[in-house]
Amino acid sequence: MFRIVHKRQLSDAVFEMGVEAPRIAEKARAGQFLMLRIAEGGERIPLTFSDWSAQDGWVRFIFMRVGKTTHELAHLEVGDSLLDVVGPLGVPTHVDGLGRVAVIGGGVGAAVAYPVARAMAAAGSEVTVILGARNADLLILEDEFRALDGVDVVVATDDGSAGEKALVTAPLGRMAGEGTIDNAMAIGPAIMMKFCAQTAREHGVPCVVSLNPIMVDGTGMCGACRVTVDGETKFGCVDGPDFDGWKVDFEELMSRQRIYVDDERLADAEYSRECSCHL
Repeated sequence: MFRIVHKRQLSDAVFEMGVEAPRIAEKARAGQFLMLRIAEGGERIPLTFSDWSAQDGWVRFIFMRVGKTTHELAHLEVGDSLLDVVGPLGVPTHVDGLGRVAVIGGGVGAAVAYPVARAMAAAGSEVTVILGARNADLLILEDEFRALDGVDVVVATDDGSAGEKALVTAPLGRMAGEGTIDNAMAIGPAIMMKFCAQTAREHGVPCVVSLNPIMVDGTGMCGACRVTVDGETKFGCVDGPDFDGWKVDFEELMSRQRIYVDDERLADAEYSRECSCHL
């Protein structure tokens, strides 16, 4: 059992949670993820580390309440426990020798971008973080990013309620066009990563993306997380989650991500009805 030691609500549907997991915290690296299960018979879901402490023995992750499992997770409080937490999984993000790099975090993708930006800055890169969201209420971790040494922060919101009124591709394209970045990394919704990679490619800037395909076991055995990269089948859990954004088949990725959308909505609606019956 993994005891919950931290919980914070970041927006209406986004939560940060920390659990005691000393052995995982000792090995965690930026860009890696964990698989968790709340209880026996429950769904296994992948969540990327947003922070960890090897000294204190905890790991943190951020999730959005979008389906039954994340709905259940949001109802848990400090002192409750999760049945399974497995990790660290996946290949750590490459952070060395990147020069001037833009790290783009869209929506909940900012949770992944935080340790990545921190690790890149610690490795000597000049890091600019581009934080994007639909509006100011959905921006997360801005203060945490601004507190990082050696990291500049640019904010862009769709409605202009925070930072500049723009998609994240606008500041990315501007920086790439001015030649002020050597590399880029985009983390967020697939459609955002697609256009970040496209924007970077137009200016000849390499762009890594952290993919979020459907996962079941996180060990490469089930094949649910397969993605096509440069015409070859890769597995997000063991070959990734980071890939060359210029080479990812985003249309296939987004199509596969939509496979269980209706089932997720039905399961969440049924869970919501069950919860209301016990109020």
